[in-house]
Amino acid sequence: MEQNLPLDELSTAVGRVKGLLLTEEKVDRAVQILARAIKDAIPGTVGAGVSLMDARGRRTSTGFTDRVVQRADALQYELGQGPCLTAWAAEETVLIEDVRTDPRWPQWSAAVSSLPVRSVVSAALVTGKECIGALKIYAALPSAYDADTERLLELFAAPAATLLSHIQTREAPQRISEGLQTALHRRGTINRACGILMERHGLGHEAALQHLMQQARERDSTLFQVSAVLTAGTPANRN
Repeated sequence: MEQNLPLDELSTAVGRVKGLLLTEEKVDRAVQILARAIKDAIPGTVGAGVSLMDARGRRTSTGFTDRVVQRADALQYELGQGPCLTAWAAEETVLIEDVRTDPRWPQWSAAVSSLPVRSVVSAALVTGKECIGALKIYAALPSAYDADTERLLELFAAPAATLLSHIQTREAPQRISEGLQTALHRRGTINRACGILMERHGLGHEAALQHLMQQARERDSTLFQVSAVLTAGTPANRN
Protein backbone atom coordinates (compact mmCIF):
# COMPACT_ATOMS: atom_id res chain seq x y z
CA MET A 1 0.00 0.00 0.00
CA GLU A 2 1.09 3.59 -0.58
CA GLN A 3 2.21 5.77 2.32
CA ASN A 4 -0.57 6.84 4.66
CA LEU A 5 -1.31 10.52 5.14
CA PRO A 6 0.69 12.23 7.92
CA LEU A 7 -1.47 13.11 10.92
CA ASP A 8 -1.52 16.86 10.17
CA GLU A 9 -2.52 16.24 6.53
CA LEU A 10 -5.20 13.80 7.66
CA SER A 11 -6.66 16.31 10.11
CA THR A 12 -6.67 18.94 7.37
CA ALA A 13 -8.41 16.58 4.93
CA VAL A 14 -11.10 15.57 7.41
CA GLY A 15 -11.58 19.20 8.40
CA ARG A 16 -11.92 20.18 4.74
CA VAL A 17 -14.67 17.60 4.22
CA LYS A 18 -16.51 18.92 7.30
CA GLY A 19 -16.23 22.47 6.02
CA LEU A 20 -17.51 21.56 2.57
CA LEU A 21 -20.52 19.73 3.93
CA LEU A 22 -21.36 22.35 6.56
CA THR A 23 -21.90 24.93 3.82
CA GLU A 24 -23.85 22.64 1.49
CA GLU A 25 -27.65 22.60 1.45
CA LYS A 26 -28.43 20.04 -1.28
CA VAL A 27 -27.80 16.39 -0.51
CA ASP A 28 -27.16 15.38 -4.16
CA ARG A 29 -24.41 17.98 -4.41
CA ALA A 30 -23.06 17.08 -0.97
CA VAL A 31 -22.48 13.42 -1.85
CA GLN A 32 -20.73 14.47 -5.07
CA ILE A 33 -18.44 16.83 -3.16
CA LEU A 34 -17.72 14.15 -0.56
CA ALA A 35 -16.81 11.55 -3.21
CA ARG A 36 -14.28 13.89 -4.83
CA ALA A 37 -12.78 14.91 -1.48
CA ILE A 38 -12.27 11.30 -0.38
CA LYS A 39 -10.64 10.33 -3.67
CA ASP A 40 -8.17 13.20 -3.31
CA ALA A 41 -7.43 12.44 0.34
CA ILE A 42 -6.73 8.69 0.30
CA PRO A 43 -3.52 7.57 -1.44
CA GLY A 44 -3.82 5.02 -4.24
CA THR A 45 -7.49 5.75 -4.88
CA VAL A 46 -8.57 6.07 -8.52
CA GLY A 47 -12.28 6.50 -7.82
CA ALA A 48 -14.68 7.06 -4.93
CA GLY A 49 -18.40 7.07 -4.36
CA VAL A 50 -21.10 7.79 -1.79
CA SER A 51 -24.49 6.11 -1.62
CA LEU A 52 -27.35 7.17 0.65
CA MET A 53 -30.07 4.56 1.16
CA ASP A 54 -33.53 4.27 2.62
CA ALA A 55 -34.73 1.64 5.08
CA ARG A 56 -35.13 -0.96 2.32
CA GLY A 57 -31.66 -0.52 0.87
CA ARG A 58 -32.78 1.56 -2.09
CA ARG A 59 -30.51 4.41 -3.10
CA THR A 60 -31.94 7.87 -2.50
CA SER A 61 -28.82 9.83 -3.49
CA THR A 62 -25.50 8.86 -5.03
CA GLY A 63 -22.23 10.60 -5.79
CA PHE A 64 -19.27 9.28 -7.77
CA THR A 65 -16.04 10.57 -9.26
CA ASP A 66 -16.16 8.77 -12.62
CA ARG A 67 -18.03 6.29 -14.81
CA VAL A 68 -16.07 3.30 -13.48
CA VAL A 69 -17.33 3.96 -9.94
CA GLN A 70 -20.82 4.61 -11.27
CA ARG A 71 -20.87 1.25 -13.10
CA ALA A 72 -19.31 -0.74 -10.24
CA ASP A 73 -21.91 0.68 -7.85
CA ALA A 74 -24.84 0.15 -10.22
CA LEU A 75 -23.92 -3.52 -10.61
CA GLN A 76 -24.19 -4.03 -6.85
CA TYR A 77 -27.79 -2.83 -6.83
CA GLU A 78 -28.68 -4.74 -9.99
CA LEU A 79 -27.28 -7.98 -8.56
CA GLY A 80 -28.21 -7.39 -4.92
CA GLN A 81 -24.70 -8.09 -3.64
CA GLY A 82 -21.38 -6.38 -3.15
CA PRO A 83 -19.17 -4.65 -0.57
CA CYS A 84 -21.19 -1.43 -0.37
CA LEU A 85 -24.47 -3.22 0.32
CA THR A 86 -22.78 -5.42 2.90
CA ALA A 87 -21.18 -2.41 4.63
CA TRP A 88 -24.60 -0.76 4.83
CA ALA A 89 -26.47 -3.87 6.01
CA ALA A 90 -23.87 -4.99 8.57
CA GLU A 91 -22.90 -1.45 9.66
CA GLU A 92 -19.23 -2.31 9.30
CA THR A 93 -16.25 -1.53 7.09
CA VAL A 94 -15.54 -3.99 4.28
CA LEU A 95 -12.08 -4.49 2.74
CA ILE A 96 -11.38 -6.32 -0.53
CA GLU A 97 -7.69 -6.89 -1.20
CA ASP A 98 -8.35 -8.30 -4.68
CA VAL A 99 -11.75 -8.43 -6.38
CA ARG A 100 -10.58 -11.30 -8.60
CA THR A 101 -9.83 -13.65 -5.72
CA ASP A 102 -12.35 -12.56 -3.05
CA PRO A 103 -15.11 -15.21 -2.84
CA ARG A 104 -17.78 -13.24 -0.98
CA TRP A 105 -19.71 -11.72 -3.91
CA PRO A 106 -19.08 -13.99 -6.92
CA GLN A 107 -21.66 -12.44 -9.25
CA TRP A 108 -20.54 -8.89 -8.59
CA SER A 109 -16.85 -9.79 -8.83
CA ALA A 110 -17.43 -11.44 -12.20
CA ALA A 111 -19.47 -8.48 -13.42
CA VAL A 112 -16.71 -5.94 -12.63
CA SER A 113 -13.88 -8.11 -13.94
CA SER A 114 -13.58 -5.94 -17.06
CA LEU A 115 -13.34 -2.73 -15.02
CA PRO A 116 -10.09 -1.32 -13.58
CA VAL A 117 -11.19 -2.27 -10.08
CA ARG A 118 -9.05 -4.58 -7.93
CA SER A 119 -9.02 -3.19 -4.36
CA VAL A 120 -12.06 -1.82 -2.55
CA VAL A 121 -12.93 -0.40 0.86
CA SER A 122 -16.50 0.47 1.84
CA ALA A 123 -17.47 2.08 5.15
CA ALA A 124 -20.93 2.47 6.65
CA LEU A 125 -22.41 5.94 7.23
CA VAL A 126 -23.83 5.51 10.72
CA THR A 127 -25.51 8.32 12.64
CA GLY A 128 -27.13 7.54 15.97
CA LYS A 129 -29.03 4.27 15.55
CA GLU A 130 -29.37 4.66 11.78
CA CYS A 131 -27.18 3.60 8.89
CA ILE A 132 -27.96 5.98 6.05
CA GLY A 133 -25.57 4.63 3.43
CA ALA A 134 -21.93 3.91 2.68
CA LEU A 135 -18.70 5.38 1.34
CA LYS A 136 -16.53 3.42 -1.04
CA ILE A 137 -13.08 3.78 -2.62
CA TYR A 138 -11.56 1.85 -5.51
CA ALA A 139 -7.99 1.16 -6.61
CA ALA A 140 -6.80 -0.31 -9.91
CA LEU A 141 -4.14 -2.49 -8.27
CA PRO A 142 -4.56 -5.45 -5.87
CA SER A 143 -3.57 -5.04 -2.21
CA ALA A 144 -3.66 -1.26 -2.54
CA TYR A 145 -5.57 -0.95 0.75
CA ASP A 146 -5.19 -2.44 4.22
CA ALA A 147 -6.50 -2.07 7.77
CA ASP A 148 -5.03 1.44 8.01
CA THR A 149 -7.10 2.45 4.99
CA GLU A 150 -10.22 1.05 6.66
CA ARG A 151 -9.61 3.22 9.72
CA LEU A 152 -8.88 6.25 7.52
CA LEU A 153 -12.16 5.89 5.61
CA GLU A 154 -14.00 5.46 8.92
CA LEU A 155 -12.56 8.81 10.06
CA PHE A 156 -14.26 10.43 7.08
CA ALA A 157 -17.45 8.41 7.48
CA ALA A 158 -18.22 9.44 11.07
CA PRO A 159 -18.57 13.22 10.60
CA ALA A 160 -19.89 12.81 7.05
CA ALA A 161 -22.80 10.66 8.27
CA THR A 162 -23.89 13.28 10.81
CA LEU A 163 -23.62 16.17 8.37
CA LEU A 164 -25.34 14.32 5.51
CA SER A 165 -28.16 13.35 7.85
CA HIS A 166 -28.63 17.01 8.79
CA ILE A 167 -28.65 18.03 5.12
CA GLN A 168 -31.25 15.35 4.36
CA THR A 169 -33.41 16.57 7.22
CA ARG A 170 -33.22 20.20 6.10
CA GLU A 171 -33.77 19.45 2.42
CA ALA A 172 -36.47 16.79 2.62
CA PRO A 173 -38.04 16.02 6.01
CA GLN A 174 -40.27 13.45 4.33
CA ARG A 175 -37.18 11.32 3.69
CA ILE A 176 -36.83 10.70 7.40
CA SER A 177 -39.38 7.92 7.40
CA GLU A 178 -40.71 5.87 10.26
CA GLY A 179 -38.47 3.05 9.13
CA LEU A 180 -35.40 5.25 9.53
CA GLN A 181 -36.54 6.63 12.88
CA THR A 182 -36.90 3.18 14.41
CA ALA A 183 -33.89 1.01 15.19
CA LEU A 184 -33.28 -0.19 11.63
CA HIS A 185 -30.20 -2.12 12.49
CA ARG A 186 -31.09 -4.00 15.60
CA ARG A 187 -27.95 -5.97 15.28
CA GLY A 188 -28.94 -8.76 17.66
CA THR A 189 -32.03 -9.71 15.63
CA ILE A 190 -30.23 -9.53 12.29
CA ASN A 191 -27.33 -11.58 13.59
CA ARG A 192 -29.71 -14.19 15.05
CA ALA A 193 -31.48 -14.44 11.69
CA CYS A 194 -28.12 -14.92 9.96
CA GLY A 195 -27.27 -17.63 12.49
CA ILE A 196 -30.51 -19.46 11.76
CA LEU A 197 -29.81 -19.45 8.02
CA MET A 198 -26.21 -20.51 8.59
CA GLU A 199 -27.35 -23.49 10.67
CA ARG A 200 -30.22 -24.51 8.40
CA HIS A 201 -28.45 -24.21 5.07
CA GLY A 202 -24.76 -24.40 5.89
CA LEU A 203 -24.18 -20.82 4.75
CA GLY A 204 -21.42 -18.45 5.70
CA HIS A 205 -22.31 -15.16 7.41
CA GLU A 206 -21.94 -13.11 4.21
CA ALA A 207 -24.16 -15.49 2.22
CA ALA A 208 -26.79 -15.49 4.99
CA LEU A 209 -26.80 -11.68 5.08
CA GLN A 210 -27.17 -11.50 1.30
CA HIS A 211 -30.09 -13.95 1.51
CA LEU A 212 -31.84 -11.72 4.04
CA MET A 213 -31.30 -8.63 1.87
CA GLN A 214 -32.74 -10.47 -1.14
CA GLN A 215 -35.78 -11.51 0.88
CA ALA A 216 -36.28 -7.90 2.01
CA ARG A 217 -36.24 -6.64 -1.57
CA GLU A 218 -38.63 -9.34 -2.78
CA ARG A 219 -41.10 -8.63 0.03
CA ASP A 220 -40.69 -4.84 -0.16
CA SER A 221 -39.71 -4.98 3.49
CA THR A 222 -36.77 -3.89 5.62
CA LEU A 223 -33.81 -6.01 6.61
CA PHE A 224 -34.85 -5.84 10.26
CA GLN A 225 -38.46 -6.86 9.53
CA VAL A 226 -37.39 -9.90 7.53
CA SER A 227 -34.95 -10.87 10.28
CA ALA A 228 -37.61 -10.43 12.98
CA VAL A 229 -40.06 -12.64 11.09
CA LEU A 230 -37.44 -15.35 10.61
CA THR A 231 -36.42 -15.38 14.26
CA ALA A 232 -40.10 -15.49 15.28
CA GLY A 233 -40.58 -18.53 13.06
CA THR A 234 -43.63 -17.18 11.17
CA PRO A 235 -44.13 -16.70 7.41
CA ALA A 236 -43.16 -13.27 6.06
CA ASN A 237 -45.99 -10.98 4.97
CA ARG A 238 -45.59 -8.32 2.32
CA ASN A 239 -45.90 -4.78 3.68
